[in-house]
Order: sequence, then structure tokens, then C-alpha cells
Amino acid sequence: MGTSRRTFLKAGGLAALALAAGGAFYRVTHTGRSHRFALDGEARAALHAILPAILAGALPSGADREAALATTVDGVHQAILGLPPGTQKEVQDLFGLLALAPARRLLTGIAGGWEGAHVDEVSAFLRDWRLHRLGLLRSAYHALHDLVLGAWYAQPANWGAIGYPGPMKELA
Repeated sequence: MGTSRRTFLKAGGLAALALAAGGAFYRVTHTGRSHRFALDGEARAALHAILPAILAGALPSGADREAALATTVDGVHQAILGLPPGTQKEVQDLFGLLALAPARRLLTGIAGGWEGAHVDEVSAFLRDWRLHRLGLLRSAYHALHDLVLGAWYAQPANWGAIGYPGPMKELA
């Protein structure tokens, strides 16, 4: 027996309410009074899993890889802190959804935690978001993409890979 349209719409409405309630709960429990962006545990783990998918081929191998990932995560955090408060709040909401297990499963298809996410799974959800019919998910992809690449190429050690010699000596 198939699911009726009415049942499907009710289930969708309940799922949307559950996600909204989860996002509100996350915001209440993880946002301090200063309302500044905080890249905490699960959100940091999500970013740590997303970086290799976006920076595929650019990351070094071996021991330098973890140092490069940690530096880039810190760079993303600093970049977000430089955004206007309203934008910081939107990015906080995005990471809040990525941190909540039901939202992560629904929006990304990643069943386990971010620590166990394989780079192919992360690449697949990012590809889906990049081409998604909903503008909100496309915007979320572009925000993640731009923050990661901005933090990566803000590091002078990575300039050589794109042929950037650095700022002109007269301006430095």
C-alpha cells in the first residue's frame, strides 16, 4: 500500500518542525550572550570532514596534512569572526544543522558522526548541494566553499600552488 499525499505532507511538516526545534535548541544551548560565532565540537568536526573534500589535491600528505587542516579550520573560524553579526548568526545556524544528527542525516546523507565520514560521502553531499534546486542549499554550499578556500589561500605557504607571488613589495 502506497503512502498518501496527505500522509506525506504531514510527515514533511512534522520533520520541518523537528528541525526547527532542534535548531532553536542548538542555538539556545551553544550561543553565548555575546552572539559571536563559536566553532565548537561537532561543528569543528564537520568542518574538519568538509575540508579534504573541498581541498582535494591541494592538501599535503603525511604529518603535514593534520597541521594544514588545523590551520585552515582556525582560518575559517577567524574569517567567520570577521563577518557582520547577522552573517555570523546564519553561519552558526548552518553549522548547528550540520552538527545535529537528524539534520545531518536528512540534509547530507551522512549517517554516522563527522569523525567517521568518508571523503567520498562528503564530496557527494557537497556536489548535491552545489547543484540543488533549493537556493538555500546552494547558498550553504557556496558559503562553505568560499570560507574554506579563503582560509586556505590566506596562508602564504599555499600561494605558490596558484602562482601568486605575494603582495607587491611597495605595498608590504
